[in-house]
Amino acid sequence: MTKVNTDSKKVKYSLEFEIKSSPKILYNYLSNASGLEEWFADKVNVRNGDLIFIWEGSEQRAKIVAKKDNQMIRFKWLDDDSQDETYFQFEIIQDEITSDVALIVTDFSEPDEKEEDILLWNSQIHNLMHHIGS
Repeated sequence: MTKVNTDSKKVKYSLEFEIKSSPKILYNYLSNASGLEEWFADKVNVRNGDLIFIWEGSEQRAKIVAKKDNQMIRFKWLDDDSQDETYFQFEIIQDEITSDVALIVTDFSEPDEKEEDILLWNSQIHNLMHHIGS
């Protein structure tokens, strides 16, 4: 039997990626089921306003808890039973001078899973960049 440490707090981290895309196009890949399905999950369904992400047959349900069109979207995993105020968020920043676009991913991980989670995000965002043509 595996004992779960319920005392551990998840740690927040942010990753920044340069994306060669307009904020509007990028936001579409981050904020709707069909866009997320292209790079983030095998399948994404919308049910009662929640997004159902499916990977290799297993499902995870998330709710959009905050958004600003073409700038930011924040999701909360509904099956996350931690007491922390955790979420994952995509934020799009465009440099006013150079017009360069950056995507900032903010997420939370168990301390001993953080490195693995960062590798997964790097892989996922690389996949997103491939679909955008960035």
